[in-house]
Parts: sequence; structure tokens; C-alpha cells
Amino acid sequence: MPEPTTAVAEPLREPGDLPSGGSDFAPLLRTVRGQGLLEHRPLWYALRIAVNAIALAGIVTGIVLIGNSWWSLLLAPLLAVFCARTAFIGHDAGHSQITADKSAARAIGLVHGNLLLGMSYAWWNDKHNRHHANPNHIDKDPDVVADVLVFTGEQAEVRSGFRRWLTRNQAWLFFPLTLLEGVALKVHGFRDLRRQPPRERIVEGLLLLAHVCMYATLLLTSMSPAKALAFAALHHMLFGLHLGMAFAPNHKGMEMPDPNGERWGHLRRQVLTSRNIRGGLLTDWFLGGLNYQIEHHLFPSMPRPHLRLAQPLVRAHCLGLGIPYAETGLVDSYRQALRHLREVGEPLRAQ
Repeated sequence: MPEPTTAVAEPLREPGDLPSGGSDFAPLLRTVRGQGLLEHRPLWYALRIAVNAIALAGIVTGIVLIGNSWWSLLLAPLLAVFCARTAFIGHDAGHSQITADKSAARAIGLVHGNLLLGMSYAWWNDKHNRHHANPNHIDKDPDVVADVLVFTGEQAEVRSGFRRWLTRNQAWLFFPLTLLEGVALKVHGFRDLRRQPPRERIVEGLLLLAHVCMYATLLLTSMSPAKALAFAALHHMLFGLHLGMAFAPNHKGMEMPDPNGERWGHLRRQVLTSRNIRGGLLTDWFLGGLNYQIEHHLFPSMPRPHLRLAQPLVRAHCLGLGIPYAETGLVDSYRQALRHLREVGEPLRAQ
């Protein structure tokens, strides 16, 4: 297997799926593949999965040992952090970053999604893959469909009632709303069972029920109902906030393709709609590698530890083509995302 390196790629030409001849993406793909950056890293992932499992087991043990005490709530933030690590592992499994074996990847995803988090792996994979295919496309990306939040002026102007109030204030409400995301992910998973084929529905449903039963049993046998409810609320709010902080900087406020405009090729579609976050190993850990959003979108199956190595190749490639490569700090990324949400709601506040 070729050793991954951080050498700089040569400037490249036009995107691969444009009808005109040549491909901007194909030479970059050859360079990345030639340096071994698409090769799987099973031992790297095995170590992370093992460490995460030990951490979760330690937290569960702590809950049991502390028992019926308000001090047990101190473990809720820690559980939220490692549940986010669990979600990142499930995310990587869904993209075949951990292994090319689809059965093994699905098993890893089911364990880390359904069993450990109570979040449907099939639901997440379907939604997330549609997002990857057409990021920030108002008609095709489920992440920018008008729902609690809206992302364009056209979506905002048709809002009415309570949703209109939400849109007017969505920039201020964004992070508070993420506190509900931990529960919302579970609800979406159970609702999606109706869409799934019978065999998949049985496996997914049983694992989701197993999660709920294990979680409820752990809390209700360790502490009083009031403390269990407080622990569950705190855990899920912080888990949702953590995921919101990881996903918020990635695309909000970036280019949104015109459904009736020019059709972008793979390179431009992924680079222009994505934003990277600067930082070191702590940022990589906290954001689960999603801080390399551009590289991840260009190469979804690239193992997480290779994204940092691919970054200089992609950056130099974009520079050579004159394609903007968005990269900023973590705090500024939140500022940009919230500014976009505020601008979308501005016309409603003026009325």
C-alpha cells in the first residue's frame, strides 16, 4: 500500500462531469489515489472504536456506582461527548471510510447508530447520502429543505404563524434549537421504519427498541425517576448541541446552486458549497474530522485520518483553477452561519 504523504498536487483543469471535454476532478483523484489516501485504515478505526467503547462502559459503570445521587448528573456531559464520538464512527461507517465490506460497515453502523444511540442507521444514511450528492441544492438536499429553519429568501417569504416568528429569530434560536436534536434524531429513526423494507425494518426496529430499553433500565435502576429524567434531559440536550456545533459550520452561508442555472461538476459542486475549519488535533477530535468538509465531500470514502493529508493537495488544486477554497476559524464559522440565517430572516423582521 502506498504511504500517505502531504505533497502538493499540480494545478488541474475542468470538472469531471461537465459535458465539455476534460475533468478538473480526475487528475486530483489520480493524485490522491496514487498517494494511498483512499486506502482503508482498519487498525486506526479499531483503536478508536475500542477506546470509545471503553469510555462508554466506564461512564455506565460510574452511573451504577454513584447511584441515586444528583452527582450522577456530572456524567451526563461526558456521556454526551462520547455519544458524539459514537455518532462520528457511525457516520464514517455509512461512508465506507472504515471498510469497503458493505455488510461489515452496516453492522458497525447499526451498533453505533441504532443500538448505542437509538438513531436509525438506514434513515441517517439515506438522508446524508442525498445531501452529499447535491449539497445546498434547495430542491435536492434534505438539509436545506424548509422546516424549522429556512435558508433562502424564497423559503422565508411564504412562512406564516409561529413558523414566521421562528424565521424572524432563527439566528438567535439556532443553538437553543440544537438542544432538541438528540431527541429529534430518535424520533426520526422510529418514524422512518415505515419506509424501510420488511427485513431492514425488523433489524432496525429491534435495535432501536433495545437501545430504549437498555437506556431506561440503566437510569431507572440506578436513580430515582426525577433524577433519571434530569439526567436524560441533560444528556440529550448536550448531545444535540455537540452535534449541532459539529455540523453547523459545514455549509450554512456557503454557495447555494441555482436549480435553473449552470450545472456544476463534482469539484465545484462540493468545494463551493463547503467550508473548512482551521485547527489542530483537538479540533479534529471535537468535530470528528468534519472540519475537513471540503475534502470529505470530494472523497466521502476517504478515511478520517487521511483528510488532513489530502487538504494541501485540494487547496493547491483549487488555487490553480481559481476556485475559492473556504477555510476559517471555528468561532468565525459560527458567525458566518448565523449571519446567513439572520439575513434570510431580515425581510420578515422589517415588516
